[in-house]
Amino acid sequence: MFRNRCLALASLIFVSLFAATAAPAQAIAAHFSLPDDPATALQQSSSENKPPAQPAETAPTTGGASAQSVQSSSAQSSQDTKEADRLKGQQDLQREEHQRVMGVMPAFNMTSDHDALPLTPGQKYQLFFKSARDPWPFGLAAFTAGIGQAHNDPAEYGQGMAGFGKRFGANYTDYFTGNFFGNAVLPSLLHQDPRYFRRGTGSFGGRAMWAAASTVWARRDNGTWGPNYSNVAGNLIGAAISNLYYPASERTVGDTVERGLVVSAQGIIGAMIIEFWPDIAHHYTKNHAAKAAQKAAEQDAQNASGHPASAPPPQPAETSKP
Repeated sequence: MFRNRCLALASLIFVSLFAATAAPAQAIAAHFSLPDDPATALQQSSSENKPPAQPAETAPTTGGASAQSVQSSSAQSSQDTKEADRLKGQQDLQREEHQRVMGVMPAFNMTSDHDALPLTPGQKYQLFFKSARDPWPFGLAAFTAGIGQAHNDPAEYGQGMAGFGKRFGANYTDYFTGNFFGNAVLPSLLHQDPRYFRRGTGSFGGRAMWAAASTVWARRDNGTWGPNYSNVAGNLIGAAISNLYYPASERTVGDTVERGLVVSAQGIIGAMIIEFWPDIAHHYTKNHAAKAAQKAAEQDAQNASGHPASAPPPQPAETSKP
C-alpha cells in the first residue's frame, strides 16, 4: 500500500504541474481570440446592425425545377461525403485494432493522425470490448494477482487457489469497470475521444509531458481539446465500484481515491510506452537493416574476388630437391 501511495502522489503532482501551466494558456487563447485588424471587427459590427436584405419577388419560371435539381444534387453529395467519412473511420479503427507494443501489449487506443475522424459511440464501445477481450489484461491481472499472493495483500483473500482467484477477479474487474466508464460510457456521453493521439515529433521532454498530460487533457469529438473528464471520472467510478468486492479494510474513502490515482498513474506509464515504442522499434529495425546490408555487401565483395573471406589462402605446392 505504501508503494501505491508514493506512485499515486508522484503522478498526481507531475500531472497537476503540467495542467497548471497548460490550462491557463488554453483559456486565454479561447477567451481573447480577437481579429487582427480592427476594421474587420467594425465591418462585422456594421453588418450585424444592417437589416436583412429582402429577396426580390420573381415570377415563377421553369428555374424552380432547376433549383430543386441543385438541392437534390447537394443533398446527395453531402450523403456521399458522410458515407465516405464513415467508411474511412471504420478502416482507421480496424487498423488501430491491430496495433501492439512488442507484439504483445495492445495499443488499440492510439492514433498518429491528429486529423483523425471522431469515433461514433458504437465505435467507442467496439474499441473498448476489443481491448477487454484481449489476452493482455487477463495476463496482467494474473501477474498482479501473483504479486499480491506473494505479499498476502489483501490478507482477507487468503492463500491457495481460492485466494489467487479472488485477487485475479478483483484485478480484472478493476480493469474492466474503469475502462468501461472511462473509454466507452463517459466519452460517448461527454463527446470526448478515448484515444491517445501520439505526438511522434519534438524533444523527449516535450513528448513525455504530452503523454503524461493525456491523463487529464483530451480531444473532443468536435476537434477541440479540454479536460479529460472521462478518464479521471472513469478511474474514480471504477475505484468506487471496487468497494463491492474489496475487503472491508480497503473500502475507506482514502483507499478508493488511492486506487483511482494508481490507475491514472498506470495510464501515464502506458501513454509514454505507446509514445516512444515506435521510435525504439524503428531504431532497432534500422540497425538490423543496416547490418544486413553490410553483410550482403561483404558477401558480394567476397563473391567478386572469388575467395571467400573464411577460406584460408592457397598454399604453394612443395617440390622435391634434385
